[in-house]
Amino acid sequence: MIPRVLTVAGSDSGGGAGIQADLKTMLALGVHGTSVITAVTAQNSVGVQGAWELPVEAVRAQYRSVVDDIGVQAVKTGMLASAELVEAVAELISGTAAPAVVDPVGVSKHGDPLLAASALDSVRTKLLPVAAVATPNLDEVAQLTGVRVESEGDLRRAAAAVLEYGPRWALIKGGHLDGDQAVDLLTDGSEEHWLRAPRHDNRHTHGTGCTLASAVASGLAKGLAVPEAVREAKEYVTGAIAAGFALGAGIGPVDHGWRFRA
Repeated sequence: MIPRVLTVAGSDSGGGAGIQADLKTMLALGVHGTSVITAVTAQNSVGVQGAWELPVEAVRAQYRSVVDDIGVQAVKTGMLASAELVEAVAELISGTAAPAVVDPVGVSKHGDPLLAASALDSVRTKLLPVAAVATPNLDEVAQLTGVRVESEGDLRRAAAAVLEYGPRWALIKGGHLDGDQAVDLLTDGSEEHWLRAPRHDNRHTHGTGCTLASAVASGLAKGLAVPEAVREAKEYVTGAIAAGFALGAGIGPVDHGWRFRA
């Protein structure tokens, strides 16, 4: 049977991030993607014009509908919007026998808030403890832990701060650091894996975080160990960034289908 991955995230009407990016990534990597929509956004290449979260009961019903019938080999979370949704999703994941990849989405690529400030403590105390892998970017690390990463040498300290909240692995994404390479650190507190890739001079990077987390979840669903799933995900997202394309008047998306067009 084709491995199945469930994304629990918000809808991006522009198709570059969120549920739409997750499902495209899963298709590209050979797994069957299912979805629980937590919020609907009015979003395009220049920003988020509006966001409306779904009721907790609607999120629970979607989750149970998929898991109880179709089943899952991995779960990925993205935009969860509120403390109530964060806590409900954490509870659902804790009762599911599948690894969860948590992308603690705080703001959009354009700087628009996608998570209520009141939800941060719920992410720390409820969601991160049920994660097999947490995949924060540097802004999300600072938001969750207070640790500010200024150089590659700070990534280890950032990972330790994230691991304090209980995920089994932390993948700290250093793509916003200066340098010729995009450097990420994956660690469980004992072993470390440094992942490096050429930095591409391409501003069209909308959906990078969603895509990477979904790619990791896809690898886990196929039975890969966490380090191998992350390595394959890094390779896939690096190619997607290199092939990112203009769309609309602002920041375009990464190309989820770059391997089909290569």
